[in-house]
Amino acid sequence: MEETPITTATPCSTAPAAAAPRTKKPDWLRVKLPIGESYKQVRNLVDTHKLHTICESGNCPNMGECWGAGTATFMILGNICTRSCGFCAVATGRPEAVDWDEPQRVAEAIYLMKVKHAVITSVDRDELKDGGSIIWANTIKAVRSLNPDTTMETLIPDFRGQWENLQRIIDVAPEVVSHNLETVERLTKQVRIQAKYHRSLEVIRRLKDGGMRTKSGIMLGLGETKEEVVQAMQDLYDNGCDVVTLGQYLQPTPKHLPVVRFVHPDEFAELREIGYNMGLDYVESGPLVRSSYHAEKHINSGRTVK
Repeated sequence: MEETPITTATPCSTAPAAAAPRTKKPDWLRVKLPIGESYKQVRNLVDTHKLHTICESGNCPNMGECWGAGTATFMILGNICTRSCGFCAVATGRPEAVDWDEPQRVAEAIYLMKVKHAVITSVDRDELKDGGSIIWANTIKAVRSLNPDTTMETLIPDFRGQWENLQRIIDVAPEVVSHNLETVERLTKQVRIQAKYHRSLEVIRRLKDGGMRTKSGIMLGLGETKEEVVQAMQDLYDNGCDVVTLGQYLQPTPKHLPVVRFVHPDEFAELREIGYNMGLDYVESGPLVRSSYHAEKHINSGRTVK
């Protein structure tokens, strides 16, 4: 998802142009290649059960670490998205038919992997009347039935503001429900073409009103200012968000939005403290942080482990 190190930024009058040259990654963004027996076992399970993971589809830089620990983030409802966000590596197009057996396969894979905390996300399925929410609810129920001791985080779409579909998620009550803001208000139209900033905030508010532990994520390096990031964090807090993740945007391909700046780890640390000071319950902030990174910790408050 996602030139020089900085601690402050100046406003950018326009969105980044897709044709801009790619810049070299700094040393703090180096990651190890996926290796090890645990990684191989997870890959075999994912392949055997014909599952999709955002780890692969999203080119996540933490795949080696997470899969090596025997965990993965499952992506349901196929691997073709109906939206065309400028940052995302997941393919856009006409999705295949809904696979009603998928919830049970996900549950069985989690059982075989002995996962204690499962993260589940999905592509957007705007062509479906229910937005995919029935499969979402069925998956949560199937995982819980086969894995009663496994806790869950669900990273959900906005369901186009069709709140009866969001209610299906609330009704089955996963331990954490996440919906990513992704960027600051000014850049939303360029970064999330079919999404709306305030609709995403309303998703968080409705989840909180429904009794959920709420979570959202923001990418840095797309041309936002530090002040805009702090305002987005404040907007999330004001709408009932408990957990916020902040990470560096990395350009998946030359066709995607370019990186405007690489944010220094010191700025991520500063933003973490700002988030805690404004009242957020858990702030995960660093260059390689992604929505599901250290997700098992986000069930509890981060205030005692800063």
